[in-house]
Amino acid sequence: MPSGDELRRILKRIDGRGYKAYGEIRGQFELSGCCCFVDHVQGDPFAAPSKLRLRVALLDTALSSDLFENPVRGFALEDWLARRLRASIGNHTEESRRSDERPTISVDAGGQEVLQRTAVVVTADWVEARLEVNLPANGRRILGRRAEALLCDALPRLASDALCQLPPDDARRFVDAVENQEDLRSRLASLGLIAFVGDGALLPRESGASDRPLPADAAVPFVAPESLRVEVDVLHPYEVNGEVRRSVTGLGIRRGVTLIVGGGYHGKSTLLRAIERGIYPHIPGDGREWVISDGQLVKIRAEDGRRVEQVDIDSFIHDLPRGRSTGAFDSDDASGSTSQAANIVEALEVGATGLLLDEDTSATNFMVRDARMQELIQKRHEPITPFVERVRELWETFSISTVLVMGGCGDYFEAADVVIAMREFQPIDVTAEAKQIAAGTAAPRRNEAGSPIGPLSARIPIAQSFDPSRGRREVSIKTRGRERIEFGRTDIDLRAVEQLVDASQTRAIASAIHLAATRFMDGSRTLAEALDEIDALFDSRGLDELDPRHRPERHPGNYARPRRFEIAAAINRLRTVRMKQRR
Repeated sequence: MPSGDELRRILKRIDGRGYKAYGEIRGQFELSGCCCFVDHVQGDPFAAPSKLRLRVALLDTALSSDLFENPVRGFALEDWLARRLRASIGNHTEESRRSDERPTISVDAGGQEVLQRTAVVVTADWVEARLEVNLPANGRRILGRRAEALLCDALPRLASDALCQLPPDDARRFVDAVENQEDLRSRLASLGLIAFVGDGALLPRESGASDRPLPADAAVPFVAPESLRVEVDVLHPYEVNGEVRRSVTGLGIRRGVTLIVGGGYHGKSTLLRAIERGIYPHIPGDGREWVISDGQLVKIRAEDGRRVEQVDIDSFIHDLPRGRSTGAFDSDDASGSTSQAANIVEALEVGATGLLLDEDTSATNFMVRDARMQELIQKRHEPITPFVERVRELWETFSISTVLVMGGCGDYFEAADVVIAMREFQPIDVTAEAKQIAAGTAAPRRNEAGSPIGPLSARIPIAQSFDPSRGRREVSIKTRGRERIEFGRTDIDLRAVEQLVDASQTRAIASAIHLAATRFMDGSRTLAEALDEIDALFDSRGLDELDPRHRPERHPGNYARPRRFEIAAAINRLRTVRMKQRR
């Protein structure tokens, strides 16, 4: 392997030449204390950054093998290392960067959630960081001296500080914290729970634009009502204010139907948002480390204008005017009610075990028809069977739980197993009171569901409807932040997919759609079966398989693992997609 001296000679030789001469540094170099792999060199200063890997021997890191002895500990350690790299990068690149330039070195590290990523890889022999680097230039001319300082001096110091001189106790605390969360998540079903909210949790966020926690002195710590409090043992002891604890107490949200009520601005939606994000582990200090949710909970909302393809929404909407069928419903511009019905059916189709709904983001006519409206508009003129008439049936027939925020309608009291009132950001068990009120209502609404809810449908995607080409390019797939995918000539709008938390998940989804269409959609597999294959591939071979140009010498260093539900949501929002129902 060439040495760092050889890299220096190349950079001196190409100093001042055209930018494409940077291609001469492609390859492997033995730098001081680390190996550097230059996998991809950008074609010009304005192109996507170059891709490099830094690799150090595991023996040089002071990391013990028990820190990555199972998949959960492994992805937690890799996440911790990526965050450490991000924090260290600024200390080693300022001398090689002007203030008006893009960041010289970047690594794909996370936010408040801990996700399986491709940015750092830990094996029994080495630790590898996958970086993006903007190589220095003046216009389109190479700045060789600055590149030398960056690649030959700054990168080895970065490797030493961020990957070698490690505080193992900090790593262990982080990894243990994540494993505690994932262990409790794995036990929720055996405890009869779909979610758990720990006492002392800090649920409010800094602002609507920030997912960072509200400062502790401004937030009200969560305290579970005694009647709903549960205590569970934890895998690893943890410390709170100097006290070592081996169990955690908090609100246990049981399987079934749970209603969250209360006045405006008292914390209803804040609690639901914490539960919907509780499908992921959180970093220590986030405040939601002990908000643990079943990983198969799906947030449902209305979504005016979305495309719907061959979805059986007959259990919620049927007998449309002019005899239009809803057993295989299509729309290029779905209404709030039809989109919400489709979102539910699509989530159940791919394995959701529970639904999360908030009245603020739901279609009013989909959620309820009160007694007065029933008197004015007879059922024969109303095609919508509101969710209030199906929520109990979903649980009793299919074991589908629901957590619902409702501040303006008490018609759900009869259907709920538990009713939690939020008052000044604290939960109160008001189930008995709500049931008493429901029983005493003089003129309750009539149940107009009619026929029982139908069987869950299964659709088969047509591979030919996934066209990633654009112009002369056979595959043109790009992402724009967290909310948008450009799949060939078609945009996929993910703004309403609320449990998608990271732009790197969106990148992974974009590639996963193409992978599924080319390898697993054979005309016989259902969408759920194709997603089973994707999950199995992720579990066995990791996210590197998502790179459409995957080769051992390249690195897809900016993917984070999405759930099957968000991949399915993106597929369902691809306007060119075509499906057929399995009969």
